[in-house]
Amino acid sequence: MAVSRDRAHQSWRTAERVKRLSDRLVGFGPFGLGLDGILAWVPGANLIYSLGAGGLLIVEGLAAGASAGTLLRMAVYLAADSATSEVPIVGWAIDTVFPAHLMAAKALQKDIEARHGPAEMPHGWGGKKKRGKLRDITPR
Repeated sequence: MAVSRDRAHQSWRTAERVKRLSDRLVGFGPFGLGLDGILAWVPGANLIYSLGAGGLLIVEGLAAGASAGTLLRMAVYLAADSATSEVPIVGWAIDTVFPAHLMAAKALQKDIEARHGPAEMPHGWGGKKKRGKLRDITPR
């Protein structure tokens, strides 16, 4: 089944939103913290969130026609993340710093870009800023 470029880019944008919400709400240079890391310390809540966000990424990967290799890699990242969330203290700490949703989303985005070209985010989500019209400022 052929996937349209628009549908694939819609999946790319959804992956970007999940990536930011899960692992990059607050950035510290190359590191970030999102809902996945915060909820890691709430027993049960993190597993529910992690499975929901991970499931959404997998569904979007299927809708975008991602390769089997990409879907497998995403599933491994997400399974590792969900497995650590059930181990008290040590597992929660690992889950806080392991950006599984970010890694899975990036894998999906690279797959989509390789087949459909780069996607742009709408203004306000890190996309290109809208520029005003250029004015001629040369003296007359």
